[in-house]
This record gives sequence, C-alpha cells and structure tokens, in this order.
Amino acid sequence: MPEKVEVGQPAPRYAATSLTGDSVSLAGMRGKVVLMNVWATWCGPCRKEIPELRAIHTTYKDRGLELVGVSVDADGSDDAIRDFLKEFRMDYTIWRDANETVQATFRMAGVPATFLIDKQGVLRWKATGAVEPGDSTLVRAIEAAIK
Repeated sequence: MPEKVEVGQPAPRYAATSLTGDSVSLAGMRGKVVLMNVWATWCGPCRKEIPELRAIHTTYKDRGLELVGVSVDADGSDDAIRDFLKEFRMDYTIWRDANETVQATFRMAGVPATFLIDKQGVLRWKATGAVEPGDSTLVRAIEAAIK
C-alpha cells in the first residue's frame, strides 16, 4: 500500500460490497471514469454535498461518469442507509464499507472525501470535505477524464 495517495498515481486497489451484497471493486470499474465519494448518514457535511453530487451525476452520467457513494456506516444499518438514499434522492451507485477499509486504503482522515479515477485507474482529483457547488478544479478534472 502506498505511503500517500497522490494525484497522477494509480488509485489503490479497493473492494467493497453493494447494498445487495454483491462484491464490487474499483478494478471492476476499469475502463470507466469513477467519482468515488465516501460518506456516512451521520455526517453533516456529507448531507450538505449531496445536491452537488446529484447535479454532477445528472450532468455527466450520459458522458461516461460513474458516481459511486461509499457508505462507511456501521454493520446493521442497511435499512437506515436505504431510507437516507430515498430522503436525499441519491440515485447513483452505493457501496458498503462498514469496516471503513476505504479510509485506510485511501489514507483518509475522515468523511466526506471524494476521489476521481480515470479509465486507466489513475487518480486524477481528490478532496477531503464536502464537494462545493461549481468546484472548477473538479469540473476540469472530470472534463479531462471523460474525453
């Protein structure tokens, strides 16, 4: 595992579980541009950024961007997560990581955190904290990655 997770370097290997219990991984998404957002139902800044994430998803999904939300909520909270998804109208892919493996793998200090991974599996953008509306660095990174 790398000391740091750096933009321009291959994204770390990472696997999780879907809400339906299927095994999922970044390797399985190779060939797609992935915006991976790590969040939790109890996280205030996570709630704040959801409208912007939904807007990004709406804008770019037909151009090849896959938005994946990784919930680090505890085991046994799947029903609460499903309720949360309905309440906040999160219509993008959700993975489960109750053991918070993503935090160690991506060297995160907390949630939310967001990572843009290109078609070749290279990390192209990352941020800790809520995604801000109209973040020009993220928009430029997405546009470059989906070309």
